[in-house]
Amino acid sequence: MTEAVTRYHVRPAGPLGGTVRAAGMTKNAGCKQLAAALLCPGVSTVRNLDPVADLDVMCELLRAIGARVVWETDDALSVDATGPLVPEAPYELVSRMRASINVLGPLLARHGRARVAMPGGDNIGSRNLDLHARGLQAMGVELDVVHGFIDAHVDALCGARIVLDFPSVGATETLMTAAVMAKGETVIDNAAREPEISDLAAFLGEMGAQVHGAGSHTITIEGVDELTPVDHAVIGDRIEGGTYLFAAVIAGGDVTVEGITVEQLGVAVDKLVDLGARVEPTLDGVRIVMDGRPRAIDVQTLPFPGFATDFMPFAVAALAVADGTGIVTENVFDNRLAFTAELNRMGAHVHTEGRHAVVRGTGRLSGAPVQALDVRAGAALVLAGLVAEGETVVHDARHIDRGYPDLAGKLVALGGDVTRTAG
Repeated sequence: MTEAVTRYHVRPAGPLGGTVRAAGMTKNAGCKQLAAALLCPGVSTVRNLDPVADLDVMCELLRAIGARVVWETDDALSVDATGPLVPEAPYELVSRMRASINVLGPLLARHGRARVAMPGGDNIGSRNLDLHARGLQAMGVELDVVHGFIDAHVDALCGARIVLDFPSVGATETLMTAAVMAKGETVIDNAAREPEISDLAAFLGEMGAQVHGAGSHTITIEGVDELTPVDHAVIGDRIEGGTYLFAAVIAGGDVTVEGITVEQLGVAVDKLVDLGARVEPTLDGVRIVMDGRPRAIDVQTLPFPGFATDFMPFAVAALAVADGTGIVTENVFDNRLAFTAELNRMGAHVHTEGRHAVVRGTGRLSGAPVQALDVRAGAALVLAGLVAEGETVVHDARHIDRGYPDLAGKLVALGGDVTRTAG
């Protein structure tokens, strides 16, 4: 069956206003916790999920491995990993989503072996698995990459001290889920500090794992002999919530995003203020007020609590309409600035060289047909369309759907003129 052609149609409609709620962090937290449910027999439930495309892929993958996955309510999925499980993740599923690699740690912890296809996902640069591999090898895993598959096996996982060259979220997650049932103590130094790491640690802790220090540079895990199923609600999606905050910076207005906190945004809050916005916490979220054009600033992406790489495309879109010239440096992925060619089709002035982009703000963008190259770049083009004269048509909306359950609907709720079409 041919996949439906999906597009976003965006027209300017003035400043935004109102309140929206960020979805649960389905893509960056929920999918990982569903994979972690493979650690023990029985039924685990993950709540506060929303139907994004990546979730569909994860459900298909878990079923292919042998788990039973069922929607219990509109926002809750149960995973019955009683078994028997097949510790192999097929290429046709893993190639569609980077988070598929998250089955590697649980399968090794439970079965001592795993065969997982090299992962796919957004084309935003090289994301090799050296950190995963070296950490697992330190725990006694024999690992080879053969014919596009990671083939790993171990007689018994052993605790180890692991120092990551870079605070990789994916490597930290893989090593955490492997270490919870390893013999002895595992210490992960230079660990990722993102809120979703802390949420995964909470999920594992409710299972009975002994995980300490999540959210800091050093995570210590004391292996246990067995784990038990859990019922856990994922945190709100700080990246989706931040999207609407940047939308307010670009289009102006007064917007409140519920379901996230100022603390979850890290340095991004300071950059929103530098752009000219007023940002303040509310009882259940974050409020942003923006008058006039954004101010030009410089931005560099760094691991949390630094400026998130997922926010970078939104910063470029804001600088495209800012007063002045800003410089953006992408320190995490080496091809993430490729989308700026699409933004330039709308009249932006972005010059890139390697990991750097010089963005000269213009007072006027023009609607144009553009292409979403990945989930966040696609969303950034939609945000730019909020202030572009005429109509902006963002093609390949399927990329956006991987991380947003209802981007168009939520922007419309804030006063935007956005529709999503298929066919």
